[in-house]
Amino acid sequence: MKETDFSSIADHYDNNQYRVEELEKDTTLKAYMYQHQKEQYEVLDLSCGTGLYLSKQVPLFDDSKVRWTALDASKAMLGKAKEKLESVQFVHGYAEDMPFYSGGFDYIVNNYSFHHYQYKERALDEVTRILTTNGLYKMHNIAIHAMPKWWVYRYFPSAYEIDEQRFWHHEDIYEELRKRDCEVQLKVNYQREELQTADYLPYAKNRDISVLTLISDAEYEKGLSKMKKDVKEDPLKTIPHEFAELFITARKL
Repeated sequence: MKETDFSSIADHYDNNQYRVEELEKDTTLKAYMYQHQKEQYEVLDLSCGTGLYLSKQVPLFDDSKVRWTALDASKAMLGKAKEKLESVQFVHGYAEDMPFYSGGFDYIVNNYSFHHYQYKERALDEVTRILTTNGLYKMHNIAIHAMPKWWVYRYFPSAYEIDEQRFWHHEDIYEELRKRDCEVQLKVNYQREELQTADYLPYAKNRDISVLTLISDAEYEKGLSKMKKDVKEDPLKTIPHEFAELFITARKL
């Protein structure tokens, strides 16, 4: 499985406004805290990237007794996260071998990261190991098997072949968590629409979407040229587009 070199995209990763604009208060964490009254909550942002999730959540939970920890395998991404936040413990490490005590976390959030792990079974073993009893693991990702008409795959078709190797089917993630004595809920939010190619050309140019860094430069340039050509010939050109967001919560029994 190909691996993303995050040091090559760390500097412009936050230029993708979609990542910033989609962030809202983590209502799942809020509900968990309401249902489990404690003096201190240990929360881990697993594969925190540049700290976008935490930079949104920390101020919103300022009055709550939350101790925030963030782990990422990329020192470059951690460096960007540290620029945003001071009240977070940052740890360089890997999801498959986390340097934390067993049962030490009440809540683990894992955004758009699971497909990057080389050893996914081991990562889930680690997640369930460091969760406390009744602790909650929340995964947010895309469900690529439900979105073959994503604009990325239309213009960069080899990207889908790579993603098929990187992404587990969402049903497989569900079953693997159940095997680890978790109560699991799975939801896929699917949407289909016609979108204007011009609106997504800037995201292609930024080349921060991880799979676009994994295809060859020749394939990337070919797809980018096709997008530019389509926009030049018809600035209002639309294409069919699918997108599916995956939400999984797993409570450790």
